[in-house]
Amino acid sequence: MTLLKIESLSVEFPTPDGLVKAVDQVSFEVNAGETLAIVGESGSGKTVTNLALMGLIPKRTANILGSAKFESTDGVVNLINSNQKELRKLRGREIAMIFQDPMSSLHPFYTIGDQIIEAHQIHNEVDIKVSRARTIELLEMVGIQGAESRMAAFPHQFSGGMRQRVMIAMALVNNPSLLIADEPTTALDVTVQAQIMKLLRDLQKELKMAMILITHDMGVVAGTANRVNVMYAGRIVESAKVRDLYANPLMPYTQGLLASVPRMDRTKIGRLSAIPGQPPSLISLPSGCSFNPRCNRKTEVESGKCESQMPELRLRADEHLVRCFAGEGA
Repeated sequence: MTLLKIESLSVEFPTPDGLVKAVDQVSFEVNAGETLAIVGESGSGKTVTNLALMGLIPKRTANILGSAKFESTDGVVNLINSNQKELRKLRGREIAMIFQDPMSSLHPFYTIGDQIIEAHQIHNEVDIKVSRARTIELLEMVGIQGAESRMAAFPHQFSGGMRQRVMIAMALVNNPSLLIADEPTTALDVTVQAQIMKLLRDLQKELKMAMILITHDMGVVAGTANRVNVMYAGRIVESAKVRDLYANPLMPYTQGLLASVPRMDRTKIGRLSAIPGQPPSLISLPSGCSFNPRCNRKTEVESGKCESQMPELRLRADEHLVRCFAGEGA
């Protein structure tokens, strides 16, 4: 069942220097119970796409176009056209989000327990004892020892990994059907990253929820996602099942991302490849394909085509979409 269907989503920010096209005509679907990863370099539009879905981008500062139809318990809701009152009913109850930095996401003046209890009380007309019991249950579920006593602790008394667990507990306290995890392992050491990702996978199976995983770490995606959307300069440039993407990346940008990741299955280990150049300015994108100034395969395409035309996102194989002229005839 399709839980979320996004069509032609665009987010533009007017600035004194020009119009910043942070997200440009993005379309994709999320099915119930699956994990969709959205990957790309910083500034590619991953986070802005999902902030727009959550209604967390003020419309007075941005032009938000397109539609995002969410299958809520009360019927289909267009998240883009909904007002803040309607979105507040959904946020935290049916759609929850884990933000990049748990220290800045948690209020420093309130205890961990009070913040999670509040998240439960907002959406449930129950006695505070019920919310307290639910909070203890979630803290235990995310692996916090001595949950009942730790409820009285403040965010600064937790480590980075423990704060991230608290954020996960807060996001899941109302059993949402969709969880958006925005770089959930940023600034955590490798062992804690693995623990957090395993926790999210286990909780997703237990609660039967869908998840959108935003990351730039292709290694994290491999063991977590069912499908992957690769974004570059505000657009989706490749979309495929995770196994297909890793086995046969077709877009030169995706090939560059995968080439920069260490691989344990390679017999010969040399220097990792890097994508040349820098991501383009979203105010003045290059003409044609946005990746063409950095692309090492544009010589395979007839002269000038990559510099003058933007390729469409086309089906190249089974459920494998690519925005690239190279290899179109293959």
